[in-house]
Amino acid sequence: MPGSIFQAVTRSLMTLSSVAWDLVRLVVVVFRSRRALAAENMFLRKQLALFQERKVRPRRAHDSTQLIMVILGRMFSWRHALVNVKPDTFIRWHRKGFRLFWRWKSRPVGRPRIPKDLRRLIREMATENPTWGEERIANELKLKLAIRVSPRTVGKYLRMDRPVRPPDPKQRWLSFLRNHAKVIVACDFFVVITATFRTLYVFVVIEIGSRKILHHNVTAHPTAGWTLQQLREALPGDHPYRFLIHDRDSIFATEVDIGLAHLGVRVLRTPVRAPKANAVCERLGGSLRRECLDFLIPFNEHHLKMTIRDWAIHYNRGRPHSALGPGVPEPTSDHVPPNEHRHGVPFGYRVVKRSVLGGLHHEYELAKEAA
Repeated sequence: MPGSIFQAVTRSLMTLSSVAWDLVRLVVVVFRSRRALAAENMFLRKQLALFQERKVRPRRAHDSTQLIMVILGRMFSWRHALVNVKPDTFIRWHRKGFRLFWRWKSRPVGRPRIPKDLRRLIREMATENPTWGEERIANELKLKLAIRVSPRTVGKYLRMDRPVRPPDPKQRWLSFLRNHAKVIVACDFFVVITATFRTLYVFVVIEIGSRKILHHNVTAHPTAGWTLQQLREALPGDHPYRFLIHDRDSIFATEVDIGLAHLGVRVLRTPVRAPKANAVCERLGGSLRRECLDFLIPFNEHHLKMTIRDWAIHYNRGRPHSALGPGVPEPTSDHVPPNEHRHGVPFGYRVVKRSVLGGLHHEYELAKEAA
């Protein structure tokens, strides 16, 4: 690709230089006497006649030759002066030149580019956070830095465009979840393999409405009693929740459902082989893998607990969620100052960042500049 671009630029420069030189020669000829021009014209015609008698096949005309002949052809009646070029070929050259001119005149202008420092910040976010897409970066800029940039604009500068399929609002289950999101929690298990090929189980409980992780823990031997104890820790006595979604795994035995009923929570079992019925929790597991576990190998159960603890804090307090507008499940008390400029940092502030999980992710915020 770079070689082809260099060749095209070189060819264009050579064509323009040749045309410019021919135009300079034309200006010089204009100031010559008519007698000298007539003599030179006859002299050239005799040479051309000799060239035709020998029947030498002419070479293909260069772009500069085509362009200068089209320009000169507008100054006199050129049809009787054509010898080596047919009239149809000359007309085709003229049309080609007009197409190039019209293409240049009709080139799309579009919106002005966003500031250079903002483009650099977008590329920096994408480089330092490989798992982030254009929507995540746009949400981070809007929610944390008060910079309003659409995901499409971010994708334009990242050279990536992943269309997001909007959910169907007509689905009954989705409508139920939306209407009762604030009183519904969901739970599930996820399998993780350690460096010694030991199988560990990650248990998470998430609130559907705020996308907040209420509880998480790790075990190598999940049982119904252990699961019920985790749910008791996640749902204290004064909790506002009324429904809990879980799948039909054997770990969620009748003992678990009875214990939840004593906590004032009604169990909603998902249909058979229907993971989309617990989509929020399934998406949480996918995010946990894509943003955390795919980039490290846990050594043991304690290491996995510490890692998930740090990621859960980032998930609840620093990670923007598209489903929240975008928003954060546990927003900090720091208020984002109003910004009069759409594509700039508020006056008197600068962007600071904080590493998460050893630099796997970063959290950005505004800080006042020193006076």
